[in-house]
Amino acid sequence: MSLPKDEHPIDNRQQPSEAEYEAPELAMVEVSQSVEQLTNAEGEQQAELFNDMLEEAEPGTVALLLESLPLDERYERWSQVDANERIGVLDLMRADPRNGILKEMPEVELDSLFSQISPEDLIEWSDTLPEAMTDRALSQMGERQREHYDRYDQYSENEIGRYAEHQFLALNLTSTVSQAQRFFRRIKLDCNDHVFLLDDDDKYIGSVRRHDVFRAAPESTLASLLWEDSRSILADSSLIEAAEAIEHSNELEIAVVDVSGIMIGRMTLRTATALVREHYESQLMATAGMDEDDDLFAPITVGARRRAVWLGINLLTAFLASATIGLFENVLEKVVALAVLMPIVASMGGIAGSQSLTLMIRGMAMGQISSGNVVSLLKNELGIGILNGVLWAIVIGLIAGWWFGDPIIGTVIGAAILINMTVAAIAGVMVPMILQKMNQDAALSGSVILTTVTDVVGFFCFLGLASVLYLY
Repeated sequence: MSLPKDEHPIDNRQQPSEAEYEAPELAMVEVSQSVEQLTNAEGEQQAELFNDMLEEAEPGTVALLLESLPLDERYERWSQVDANERIGVLDLMRADPRNGILKEMPEVELDSLFSQISPEDLIEWSDTLPEAMTDRALSQMGERQREHYDRYDQYSENEIGRYAEHQFLALNLTSTVSQAQRFFRRIKLDCNDHVFLLDDDDKYIGSVRRHDVFRAAPESTLASLLWEDSRSILADSSLIEAAEAIEHSNELEIAVVDVSGIMIGRMTLRTATALVREHYESQLMATAGMDEDDDLFAPITVGARRRAVWLGINLLTAFLASATIGLFENVLEKVVALAVLMPIVASMGGIAGSQSLTLMIRGMAMGQISSGNVVSLLKNELGIGILNGVLWAIVIGLIAGWWFGDPIIGTVIGAAILINMTVAAIAGVMVPMILQKMNQDAALSGSVILTTVTDVVGFFCFLGLASVLYLY
């Protein structure tokens, strides 16, 4: 939908206010205090207290507040949220709590809610909504809105075309400055700093900056003000690529075009910031086998089922490490001190590897890792691993030898730590690269594989060297 290019009415969906965008960051202390007040209140007192909060709170704060309440209290308080504010609140909630509320709503209220939803909101929600509920929402939309939905739905969850904002100011090259000035004054959009120029087929040509429009003579054409450095990004670009593009452009908004060059929407700086924040939050949660959209108060059976899979995978890796230890029962029976020192070997390797792994995942997320520089990075990490390995092998070897009064055990643990930290550095670089080649999320499974490698290698080297020196 190209806005006023043909001077048709703009979609009246309200843009989030400044406060709505900032609410999650600014309201943490307030939400914590409000949750404490609500949980200490009961019945009518709690309802009255929540009503008072609703009068002053922004949608972002209300979303955080509802997510912080146990399920039964959350559903009771949700009934107090004004019908006209519900879309805005749900849009700022995580998927799990949002879906939980939608499932609990009566059908009449649900249809009323979906009659107000925009294609952009439904696109975002549909990533986690049951298909039947998405179809129900679509049935409440007009034909034009469904067309917008279908246009964006052709892109995957990781492509910016799916989330491009279809509200933007667009005119053609022959339009005058006075027309652009009129539209800038009449239409208020978030992060609106450009008027986009399109041809008669809606193909993107370039953009004109807002301040240039208001400095130029009213009778001038927009073509004369065309900004040479105006950029666009392909709709099938990844979310992180799109976020980087707008960050490097130093602009508040950037055009999103399809493969034919037709402008399908725009991406704003605020959207980019939110995408990057969500991306890193999802990676943080993924390291524990969890999802960024998980509900704080998810039902016990649901939470247990989700975590059980991850615990099962971890159990298999633990069995592998235990099997490695079992190969050296004889030496462990004769030299009990080895059992005392084993955790040190595993811990040092694990930490060294996780440092390299974290560096790699960050670089991959920012698009800084490629086949052209991975060898150099591997050499660099290998050098760091060897240097730290030598340092800590000497320190720990001397301490262990003095502690147990046995120079052999100091030599064994020192050699094992050097080998394990070197292997950990290599694994920290190679594991995420291999997982990426296999189209697997390195943030989700990289740490498990790395820990398994460092445990197995560490125990095998430590106990294997001990067997050679003590038994033969």
